[in-house]
Order: sequence, then structure tokens, then C-alpha cells
Amino acid sequence: MRFILPVTTRPLLILLLIASTFLAGCGFHLRGDYDIPEELSMMSLTSNDQYSTLTRLVKGQLRMNEIQLVEPASNVANLHLNGESLSERTLSLYQNTRAAEKELTFNTSYRVTIPEVGTRTFSTSVTRSYLDNPLTALAKSAEREMIVDEMRKLAASQIIRQMARLKASIPNGNFEETDSNVQTQSELDNSNTINML
Repeated sequence: MRFILPVTTRPLLILLLIASTFLAGCGFHLRGDYDIPEELSMMSLTSNDQYSTLTRLVKGQLRMNEIQLVEPASNVANLHLNGESLSERTLSLYQNTRAAEKELTFNTSYRVTIPEVGTRTFSTSVTRSYLDNPLTALAKSAEREMIVDEMRKLAASQIIRQMARLKASIPNGNFEETDSNVQTQSELDNSNTINML
């Protein structure tokens, strides 16, 4: 028995085939799908706080990108999370000198070590601003926690994105650079302010 497509679906199938070939040819990847270097396909994850939320999120991102997590050893690549910090500053004030708008900045630094290649230290920063209404203090504290959690998720995603960019550095031998900083202010301009009064 032979399967024959109706005449009306043939042009759609051909168009779909051409579109998928074009997207694959131009290097299109789905969001969150990163091409991690072969040297990092099996690695260990260490942290100053093994039970922190950031460590858990990074571990999830590594597994999602099909990186095999193993115990630390001298012949295995290592991602070490050095630490995280959260700072806050006032952007604007109400007439009664209370803070009207605040900016939160989440910073984290991490180190990638590849055996026989070298070590490189990175830092990433995520910045968000939000309106602070003193009349709804309880709701604002819950909103602030949600924003901080979202910033941690973005930082974990940026760590994986930066590891994918290492693919060009490893064969060239310029892996020993340190303190590469990944900023997200320009990437988040459109979704930067959360306006809830």
C-alpha cells in the first residue's frame, strides 16, 4: 500500500522543508539550547554553598543541556560557583523622602577549569528595577523575592551561555584570560521595570 499526500498539502510540505533547511543552515537554535564544547560535556559542579538556590538552578541548567555531572576529579572539567551578592539602591524618592523606585543588582562569580587547558574566572550581573509603594509593604516584599528568584534563574542561564561561548577560546589557546564580565542591563531593557503599585 502506498501513501499519497493530497495535492493541497504538497506545497505546504515543500515550504516546511525549505524553511527548516534554511533555519538549520543559518545556525538557528531554540532558546536555551546551547552548543557546549566537547571538553565540558562531562564536568563537576562545586560551590561554596552546595545547597544554595543558585547551585540548584545551575545544576538544572547543566542537566537540561545534557552535561553529565560527575564527582570532582583532577581529570574532569569543573565549574565552581564562587559566590553571589545582592545589592540595592534607590533610584527615585516620593515627596516625603521615601524610596519610590529601587534597583536590585544580583552579582555572581564563577570559575571554569578544564584539565590541561586552564582556568578562567567570570562574573555575571543581572539588574532589575521596581516601584516600591510603602502602603503595600507585605506585597512588595513578596514581589521583591519573586524578582530575586527570577534574577537567579537569569544568572544561571547566563553561566551556561558563557560556557557555550568558550568553544571558540579553547582551541585558540587564549583560555587563561580572567574576570570576563557578563552584563545583562542592555538585554533586559524591555522587561527591566516592574510596575506594581
